[in-house]
Amino acid sequence: MPLPRLSSPTPRLLLRALALALAPPRRPSSPPLPIGFASPRLAVRAAAPAPLRAVLSADQRDLGMEAGEQGRPLRVGIVCGGPSAERGVSLNSARSVLDHIQGQDLVVSCYYIDSGMNAFAISPAQLYSNTPSDFDFKLESLAQGFHSLSDFAEHLATNVDIAFPVIHGKFGEDGGIQELLEKAKVPFVGTPSKECQHAFDKHSASLELDKQGFLTVPNLLVEKDKLATSELEAWFQTVNLSKEKGKVIVKPARAGSSIGVVVAYGVNDAAQKAEEIISEGIDDKVIIEVFLEGGTEFTAIVVDVGIANNSEPVVLLPTEVELQPSSSSDTKEDTIFNYRRKYLPTRQVVYHTPPRFPAEVIDCIRKGISLLFRRLGLHDFARIDGWFLPSVSSLPSAENSEKFGNTKYGTVLFTDINLISGMEQTSFLFQQASAVGFSHSRILRTVIQHACSRFPSLVPCNNAWTALSRKLQSSKQAEAIHKGTSKQKVFVIFGGDTSERQVSLMSGTNVWLNLQGFDDLDVTPCLLAPANGYFSSHDQDFSAISREVWTLPYSLVLRHTTEEVYAACVEASEPERVEITSRLREQVMNELGPALSKHDWFAGFDIAYEEPVKYSLQQWINHVKESGAVVFIAVHGGIGEDGTIQTLLESAGVPYTGPGPIASRTCMNKVATSLAVDHLTSYGVRTIPKDVRATEEVLKYSLVDIWNGLIAKLQTETVCVKPAHDGCSTGVARLCCPKDLEVYTNALRSKYQRLPANCLYRAHGVIEMPVPPPESLIFEPFIETDEIIISNKLENGSARHLVWKGENDWLEITVGVVGKRGKMHSLNPSITVKESGDILSLEEKFQGGTGINLTPPPPTIMSEDALQRCKRSIEIMANSLGLEGFSRIDAFVNVRSGEVVLIHQALAEEPPVYPHKFFRTLLDLAFERTK
Repeated sequence: MPLPRLSSPTPRLLLRALALALAPPRRPSSPPLPIGFASPRLAVRAAAPAPLRAVLSADQRDLGMEAGEQGRPLRVGIVCGGPSAERGVSLNSARSVLDHIQGQDLVVSCYYIDSGMNAFAISPAQLYSNTPSDFDFKLESLAQGFHSLSDFAEHLATNVDIAFPVIHGKFGEDGGIQELLEKAKVPFVGTPSKECQHAFDKHSASLELDKQGFLTVPNLLVEKDKLATSELEAWFQTVNLSKEKGKVIVKPARAGSSIGVVVAYGVNDAAQKAEEIISEGIDDKVIIEVFLEGGTEFTAIVVDVGIANNSEPVVLLPTEVELQPSSSSDTKEDTIFNYRRKYLPTRQVVYHTPPRFPAEVIDCIRKGISLLFRRLGLHDFARIDGWFLPSVSSLPSAENSEKFGNTKYGTVLFTDINLISGMEQTSFLFQQASAVGFSHSRILRTVIQHACSRFPSLVPCNNAWTALSRKLQSSKQAEAIHKGTSKQKVFVIFGGDTSERQVSLMSGTNVWLNLQGFDDLDVTPCLLAPANGYFSSHDQDFSAISREVWTLPYSLVLRHTTEEVYAACVEASEPERVEITSRLREQVMNELGPALSKHDWFAGFDIAYEEPVKYSLQQWINHVKESGAVVFIAVHGGIGEDGTIQTLLESAGVPYTGPGPIASRTCMNKVATSLAVDHLTSYGVRTIPKDVRATEEVLKYSLVDIWNGLIAKLQTETVCVKPAHDGCSTGVARLCCPKDLEVYTNALRSKYQRLPANCLYRAHGVIEMPVPPPESLIFEPFIETDEIIISNKLENGSARHLVWKGENDWLEITVGVVGKRGKMHSLNPSITVKESGDILSLEEKFQGGTGINLTPPPPTIMSEDALQRCKRSIEIMANSLGLEGFSRIDAFVNVRSGEVVLIHQALAEEPPVYPHKFFRTLLDLAFERTK
């Protein structure tokens, strides 16, 4: 059978989570095992979710419910999804809430509202999907549907004590879900419906802020079918902006996550972009506001610690949002905090908690947000965004010096009120809460318990929950005393200096959060970094001995990039910055402590302040050995996957996760991997022809000659190019002609950080490029796979469905393998579905709400027989390569025969294996190897 014609050799990765087990009738549904830690080059590069504290069995729940009101679990219903473009982020938030609140004293039920406003009761396993699209088309067969939203609300009224809405945007923050719950008399976390309606609409909120005496950003409301150019011109003149080039922000009046936020220049451009927002269906009301040139954005979490309905808001440490202009690029890009910058781990944005503002400005921010929280009638918690405009900048509406927000250093303005703040594991909520003593679990439980205290009907439930929590805690402490206090030390290492370091941070954070849920483990997160940091020349040579390792305190891990983590470590040694942070932390904790201590349910702060500690790599290995610890390797690429760290740990006698040095070195080298499995053709395993060329050679010689040589050697019309030692789709592109090769090589020569969308012959998204350029490039035939479409609309009242023509018979898959050496077990594959272009983009792999995985492959696409043959081939391949622990294999599979074509992948299994248990299994395998 001839090789198929081309597809990206970099497959689908799951976004900060486990792929969901949306199994068809042929097998039960269960969640795929997590990915997000290093092994060999076949290792997983996506992130796993935060720690799952406990998964209660039916017997445990029954036992708890029979315990009576003096000690029974609280029943919480998490509601996620919704009709907005933020439903993917909502799914991530729901997963995080579930992971951090579930326990023997708190039982969670999960509910999902699809884009058509249909409600379903879903399994917790489905929250571990990459996106809602992974299971939308299977909801009718996998979930309990409700006839109407009213029926859903009635169900909640009898089956949960309190609802926790985590729907972002429309229906979640505009008062929709709140009004539904209010009518059914269901207690819920958060602000009431009427107040939501006023606060969520940016124009209404701006009017209310002005009425309440706050400075506001000059803005104009544009409504559907009511846009008058003359009115817009008059407004530009009023705020002293040029009608031709005046810079403004255009954004939906009722949307979150920075969706639809764009920059415009002049009246005509502003009008056009407002029309685009309306025509795309994002919102039919648009705000046009003055661009705050020279200003700095900030955001702050506020939590209510008052008694009952007596509001007492305390603002945590605000965060400064520092936007980085694109460098080394020939494309103009406006520096705004858009959706991509908010949810992708790139160096385009840096966060500083607390802000680098004068103390008076920070005090003004905290005081203003506290006032807003009270005056707008908000409840439990919220996030409020704004801008600090230094005195040197001008604000057209700042002429009223009596309004709140004027300081001697500049102007403070509040712009956006987020009633349901994002709750992904490194979100602002957890960053700011950890800085003042709250773990993920403690801040979420504090918010829930405060919400319960506002509803008189829930006082008995809250008391019973508190009683059970204390009983369980006392029992746990007694057991610890009986067994002794020694814990097994675990060091989770992540970071590095490859282009995969940001994904490594995501992976390592997930592993750390999951493992720290075990009472018998003492888990320490560690950052691997270049000895001279991330801010020196890209051209230097990094050897293993030039690395340093930082052991990190809780709050420093919760960052979006390794550069941020490193900068925070360095900052922790700067006396002036340390003094400012310590003073602000003490101030906030002094406000929180006395207020929370009035509540019987408050269990105290559970995160102590610690400083990071720096070691050389060898010093760190010695420290690990002296501690009797095991190392969980979550470093992707470079020395984390080429056998270097494995060799160093093995020489020191330190147990570690994943394959050994030889298998790691083999799998790190894509050519060596192909050669190592080349003899497996009779077992249904084939490899893709490759042409490896030095980057210097490609940049030096005739591109036309190189192209013609590639086409002739690889026997293909289009080529897939990728760095020889990078992953995560970095630098992976489909080239269709010599001109494409020229665009690609120019980007390497100029060290561009990214290629803009659609700059090559075939349509594609933004392509992140490796900086510095790789030493060598791999060229392969581009395998053409069958397109799978997830129907987004209901046809004739029918459910969403898969559309698959099956013309080529080849699909891209990612497969996890786990076990001991020589006995590796293949998990169920995930089909990777590209939403645009030919190569999976960075967004589709790691950005909330994008990218689709189908786990396991639906039977309408791949037969059971072909699936089993595929899994057997994967196991043979894994054992032939000497893999152990866990790895991920990326491949193409023929859906008819099960034949596998290797490219360089915990998946849908029965029974369900949740993240914390899976990672614990990998630790156990590491120990067994040393025996």
